[in-house]
Amino acid sequence: DQPNEDNTEDSTKKYYHPETGEQISKNAFKKLQKGPVVAKKEKKEIPIKTNVDKEKKEKRIKEPEQVFVDNTPTGEKKLIDQLNFPPTYHPKYVESAWQSWWEKSGYYTPDISKINDVSSIKEENKFVMVIPPPNVTGSLHLGHALTTAIEDTLTRWNRMKGKITLWVPGTDHAGIATQSVVEKRLLKSDGVTRHQLGREEFLKKVWEWKDLYGNRITGQIRSLGASVDWSREAFTMDSNLSRAVTEAFVRFHDDGLLYRDTRLINWSCALQSAISEIEVDYIDLEGKTYLPVPNHKLKDKYEFGTLTSFAYKVEGSDEEIVVATTRLETMLGDTAVAVHPNDTRYSHLHGKYVIHPFVDRKIPIITDDVLVDMSFGTGAVKITPAHDPNDYSCGKRNQLDFIIIFTEDGKIANNGGKFAGLMRYDARIAIEEELKVLGLWRNKEPNKMRLGKCSRSGDIIEPMLTPQWYVNCSSMAARAVDAVRKGDLKIVPEFHESTWYRWLENIRDWCISRQLWWGHRIPAYFLRLKSDLDKGIRQDKNDPSNNHLWFVGRTELEAKERAVSKLNVDINDIILEQDEDVLDTWFSSGLFPFSVFGWPNNTVDLQTFYPTTLLETGLDILFFWVARMVMMGLHLTNTLPFKTVYLHAMVRDKYGRKMSKSLGNVIDPLEVINGCQLSDLLKKIDEGNLPPKEVDKAKEGQAADFPEGIPECGADALRFGLLAYTVQGRDVNLDIKRVVGYRQFCNKLW
Repeated sequence: DQPNEDNTEDSTKKYYHPETGEQISKNAFKKLQKGPVVAKKEKKEIPIKTNVDKEKKEKRIKEPEQVFVDNTPTGEKKLIDQLNFPPTYHPKYVESAWQSWWEKSGYYTPDISKINDVSSIKEENKFVMVIPPPNVTGSLHLGHALTTAIEDTLTRWNRMKGKITLWVPGTDHAGIATQSVVEKRLLKSDGVTRHQLGREEFLKKVWEWKDLYGNRITGQIRSLGASVDWSREAFTMDSNLSRAVTEAFVRFHDDGLLYRDTRLINWSCALQSAISEIEVDYIDLEGKTYLPVPNHKLKDKYEFGTLTSFAYKVEGSDEEIVVATTRLETMLGDTAVAVHPNDTRYSHLHGKYVIHPFVDRKIPIITDDVLVDMSFGTGAVKITPAHDPNDYSCGKRNQLDFIIIFTEDGKIANNGGKFAGLMRYDARIAIEEELKVLGLWRNKEPNKMRLGKCSRSGDIIEPMLTPQWYVNCSSMAARAVDAVRKGDLKIVPEFHESTWYRWLENIRDWCISRQLWWGHRIPAYFLRLKSDLDKGIRQDKNDPSNNHLWFVGRTELEAKERAVSKLNVDINDIILEQDEDVLDTWFSSGLFPFSVFGWPNNTVDLQTFYPTTLLETGLDILFFWVARMVMMGLHLTNTLPFKTVYLHAMVRDKYGRKMSKSLGNVIDPLEVINGCQLSDLLKKIDEGNLPPKEVDKAKEGQAADFPEGIPECGADALRFGLLAYTVQGRDVNLDIKRVVGYRQFCNKLW
């Protein structure tokens, strides 16, 4: 061995040439270790770039990408041309053809034909789920896309595990939403209202609209890659689902849970219908605020968030009682002034009257220790039982008159004196001026308040006393609570259980009737006798004292037979008039997990797939839909409709705002999947139903968020992005740029 291999540093160390063996210097040895010296390359001159070169480069950059077209015939397995395989990821090409082939091949339809006894299928060997049915005439938004992504992931996973798997698709007729859209379109295009058309012709127009636009929803669901069984697609107005609705109504009535009553409800004057609590949006006013109100034309905006004080003169004296209200127009319906029984300021006025300044009415001064707070204001409260929830209860306790002062479309009724015929907020202004003239106006000051607005029309909600149909939910709610407490029904995430208990343990009777034409017409009939009509006797169907003349039946004949049995009258003397109202959309949606399988008939599908395994949906409809499905399922089938409820978070925009058409932040999943130019986003706003004043605001929002439009991301990237957000377990503040990032991730995989 040469001593060169000794690594110890030593001044006496000697170095030898590896080939000749002669002794050399340390520096020479190091040079040999580095290898031969490579001659330096001559520096090339860098050419000066000219404008011509720049133009060439720019042209090269702007050259369009090669378009890869999929030529697979519809329903056939995808043709993959290896010679023309995209070098980079092209979502449209990659995702094309598969969905139609999967559907045609029947991969989404469970095969139970070879099972002799479907009841022998164990629960752990099947997975069944129904889709939360979106509005048939609407368009899916990114919240629906999240729902689809989660549910499809669960469905495919269970199918891959070898289970009998069924995911049922469907759409909801969406009574108020659909009727509202069609009415606006008719007014905009033909200049006619539904009342000018008549009920039958208007419903034809709605069905035409449904047939024309209903497929848009199913197209979006297909584009998202949902593995639903389209052979079982359901629509809540289908004949079999409509039959289930009628059956449920009759059974609830026969079981003593469904009844007719005149109560205070949320009323939309613009829609001329009662609406459910879910269709009310609440806004908090810090003080005086001006807001637009539909069908009011004297002013652009009207004043809210103020407390107006005025005086009532005491009958037969110079005394007065000052009261205050945030809704001055309701004073036309006042039927009492309430004071606290222990308030010594008014002890001498108990049992006396005040005089209404505008209508011929004496108003009693009553005592009420429930409603009146002696320390608030003057300690005197005006009572309008027919138009305020608290006053309604006070009116019931004290047997007051209930005077309805508004028409269904929001005008002052004929009993409103000189203000009759005015729109209610125009009347508010006129009444204030008249009170000033009479010297009865005292003051007006800013007042914090919560205002309810109709989510469909933007109208201010008016509490109205109207006859409606109700379902007593107490016993059903108790069963739904017990199901969760005992662990029979699981809610995931678990912390939503407290909301479940709070809502159901404080449940009120459910108002199920709506003053609409589109929907399931109520199977109830008002009876009149020909012999009475011949005598000039005609009973008022809206008079509560005539509620015993309403009869429920699966058919008109059944209702007649029930009337004959109860009243002992000749069937040929009976004339029945069906209720013109329709049922709340949530009534039919509550039956969805079993009506889609043929209930009330004991079909093979019902035996095989009910109850379902899981219900997955957004947390915002835990009470309005999920709880009602559980209550109705337990009562009508004596079975929980599903064993687990999985609630996903709300999808908001990147700023944390709720998706709203007026903000311009509602995104169609197809706009992310296929990409969308800004001009197309703005065009969609122009073609929508937004009020003119909100169009510009919506366009500004779109232009700010998507100045260059939305790039093509594909369904996989969109689903991946949405699912990745759910890991955080709270509301999804979706930034489209993050979805673009997942498209780039797909490219890495490609």
